[in-house]
Amino acid sequence: GINAEYGKYVPMSSGENQSVQWNASQLLASSPRHSARREGNDAIHRVYEPCDIHNSPVGKPQPPVVVTVSAPTNIAVIKYWGKKDVVLNTPINSSASVTLEQADLRAITSAAASPHFEKDRLWLNGVEEDVTNSKRFQGVLAGVRRLAQDRVDEATGLSISREDWSQYKVHVVSKNTFPTAAGLASSAAGYAALTKALSELFGAVEEYPGEFTAIARQGSGSASRSLHGGFVQWTAGELDDASDSIATQIADEHHWPELRALILVVSDAKKGTSSTAGMETSVATSELLAHRARSIVPGRLDAIKQAYLARDFATFGEITMKDSNQFHATCLDTYPPIFYMNDISRSIIQIVHAYNQWAGEIRAAYTFDAGPNAVVYTVEVHLVELTLSLIHISEPTRLLSISYAVFCLKKKKNKTIVHTHKRL
Repeated sequence: GINAEYGKYVPMSSGENQSVQWNASQLLASSPRHSARREGNDAIHRVYEPCDIHNSPVGKPQPPVVVTVSAPTNIAVIKYWGKKDVVLNTPINSSASVTLEQADLRAITSAAASPHFEKDRLWLNGVEEDVTNSKRFQGVLAGVRRLAQDRVDEATGLSISREDWSQYKVHVVSKNTFPTAAGLASSAAGYAALTKALSELFGAVEEYPGEFTAIARQGSGSASRSLHGGFVQWTAGELDDASDSIATQIADEHHWPELRALILVVSDAKKGTSSTAGMETSVATSELLAHRARSIVPGRLDAIKQAYLARDFATFGEITMKDSNQFHATCLDTYPPIFYMNDISRSIIQIVHAYNQWAGEIRAAYTFDAGPNAVVYTVEVHLVELTLSLIHISEPTRLLSISYAVFCLKKKKNKTIVHTHKRL
C-alpha cells in the first residue's frame, strides 16, 4: 500500500514564477529512510516524521502545506480491458491484482497547497504537464477536495477550515522509479499516490468505505487497486453512479510471504498504442472481448481468489498465465489488431513453460499487461533456480536485428540437458 511522508518546502529563486521544489524529485538519493519501515506502524499506510519547513518566498508569509507519499504498482492477474462507462471510468469486467513491494517500483508524489498559488499545476518526472483540461487529474482533485475537512498542519502549525480549502490551489510533483507507459502499471501507482497525497493534504474523510478507491479510479482504473496491499479485487459495479465500482483487499500483504515477482523489463520505450485508445478499439471491434467479460472472467476471478487464499501456486499460476494469454488474444482480435508483446516477450513465455515442464509442476507464472514487459510470479524456494533460467535472455540490437536465446530444460535419464536456440 501507501507510504506517507510530509514534504520539505524549498523556495526557488525570486521571481514571478516562484514555486517549490519537493523532496519527491530528490527522495531516492537524499532520503533512504523513506523506504524503511517504522516499528509498530501499519504496513499499508506507513507514516513518517515531518521534514523541516524552510522559509517561504519573499512576500509570501504563509508557507504551503506539503504532503509526500509513495505508492506501489500492482500487476493484474485477472485483467480488465475495456470501459463500460467512459465518463465514470468503470470497467466491463471485474479484475484482481497483486500489489508489489515498493523497493524498486513505486510512484513518489508530493502535493502542496497554498492560497498564493495562482492555479493547479503538475510536474511528472521533471516535466510540467498541462492539467487545465485533464479529465483524469481534475477528476481526482475534485473528488478529494469535495471531502476536505478542517485540518491543523503539524509541520507549519497552520489551521485550515473546511470552507477555506476552496481558496487553495495545488502544485503536484510526481516521479516514477520505473518506465512510464511501458506496461508496468505506472498510471496505477501515479494516480494512487496522487489520491493518497491529496487526501492527506486536505484531511479528507470518506463518506462510504472504498470511496478513495473510487476517486483513484477516475484517474486510472487500476489505480484503485494500488491503494491496498496484498491481493486486491476491483469490482465492476452495477449502480448508476458507480459508487460500488471500488477496490477491496481480499488478502493482505502478509498472507503469502513466500510469493515473489520477477520484473523483466524488455523495453522501457513508451508503448505505441495507449491503453485508453486500445480499450476503445477493442470494445468496438472484438467479439472475443465481450465473450471473455461475460462468460469467462467471473469464474476465473472466483477460482483465483480461492487459490490465493489457499496459497495454491499451481492453480494461481495456471489461471494467471491463461488470463494473460487471453487478454493479448483479445488485442489480436481487435481490428486493426494491437501488438503489445514482442519476440523477447514471447521467448519469456517459452522459457517459463519449458521450465515448468522440466520441473514437472507449475513453479513460475508469467503475466503481461499492455506492453512487452513481463512479471513472472514464483515462490521463494524456486526463485534462484528460475532467475538463472531467465537471465540468459538477451536483446542485443544491431542493424535492426534482434537475437535472443531460449533455453529449454528437459529431464532425460536424471540429467538436465540445455538446448539453445537463436534467431537473428
